[in-house]
Amino acid sequence: MSSIRVTTNFKDNFGTDLGTKLITKDYLMSVYPGIAQEIGKTPELWVWGANTSVELGINATGSRSTPVTTFAGGTNWKQVSTRNAHTAAIKTDGTLWVWGSNSSSQLGINATGNISTPVTTFAGGTNWKEVSCGYFHTAAIKTDGTLWVWGNNNNSQLGINATAGNRSTPVTTFAGGTNWKQISGGRLHSAAIKTDGTLWVWGRNSFGALGTNDIIMKSTPVTTFAGGTNWKQVSSGGPADTTGHTAAIKTDGTLWTWGGNGNGQLGTNDANGRSTPITTLVGGNNWKQVSIADSYTTSIKNDGTLWVWGYNFNGQLGINQTTDRSTPVTTFSGGTNWKQVNAVNIHASAIKTDGTLWLWGSGGSGRLGVNDTTQRNTPVTTIAGGNNWKQVNIGFSYTTAIESADFI
Repeated sequence: MSSIRVTTNFKDNFGTDLGTKLITKDYLMSVYPGIAQEIGKTPELWVWGANTSVELGINATGSRSTPVTTFAGGTNWKQVSTRNAHTAAIKTDGTLWVWGSNSSSQLGINATGNISTPVTTFAGGTNWKEVSCGYFHTAAIKTDGTLWVWGNNNNSQLGINATAGNRSTPVTTFAGGTNWKQISGGRLHSAAIKTDGTLWVWGRNSFGALGTNDIIMKSTPVTTFAGGTNWKQVSSGGPADTTGHTAAIKTDGTLWTWGGNGNGQLGTNDANGRSTPITTLVGGNNWKQVSIADSYTTSIKNDGTLWVWGYNFNGQLGINQTTDRSTPVTTFSGGTNWKQVNAVNIHASAIKTDGTLWLWGSGGSGRLGVNDTTQRNTPVTTIAGGNNWKQVNIGFSYTTAIESADFI
């Protein structure tokens, strides 16, 4: 029987604090039906936007300009990742599900052809912890700390000591090990952090996207030129082989960027690429989370402010105009309550601490979820509204998001 955790402490008749309690959903529905309807929602996965490669997983084609649930439904989604036109998500039971484009075997199902409904990978299992989609490849970490990769490898983005050859089923990287902590798949390169705080990169290295002080492709994981054992979070991306870049935050709160910089996406107040990690012009040691897209960067500070910089032709910086920025600026909506941000192509999204979901940038294919295709240069909420959004992750022309779980 499902229960709900009540965060407001109970008190007895004498005013003694009894602490938080677990009560059944049925009891709450019978006594406080209005409250139950508002807070008794379970974690559903919602999708909207382009669907040309059936990336929405709704067992149908055609774009959706308002949020809909996947064909698989369910109320136990934990984490979702997208990048180009395929999607991967992990459920609370540890199973990994994939759907969408499979042109380069990026679904890991040991078969070709797009998949319009969620299916598990060929590897199966109930111990998947984190997944990250690249443009045509996928990487995931299991609870045992092993790192698995599959899909396109034409630019060594799988890190398996080979420079070509797709993998249609999950395989471990050449580096192996059982201490992988976080993974980020870019378009043609990948980056990951181990539990010892070291940062590893591999794949295409145009414009120094790997941060190894050169532009040589790496077919196996190597550490960045900066080295160190205090890396906390990394994000990789970039279009094709023109301006790929990477960003990462250290445990001391400093934010580092490297790679292509043609649109100021490194935040260094110029357009010069960097093949080794450097800090942004604003500096500081209070950066909390970073997400990079094709030629622009988004990041949240510990104080809850949201900062953006780089390419802005489609209003993806959310600053109420379309001029590029080579140094970090806050979004037009401002505020100090941003919790999570995600960006990929020409639109961006973020969740606030109050659980509301905001999107901005290109509205093509309905990717903003506002029931139209109009560009928004400032953050707006989806037509679905609500204040229980848990995680958002956007693809090239679509968006996925998970609602938070109140019932446990």
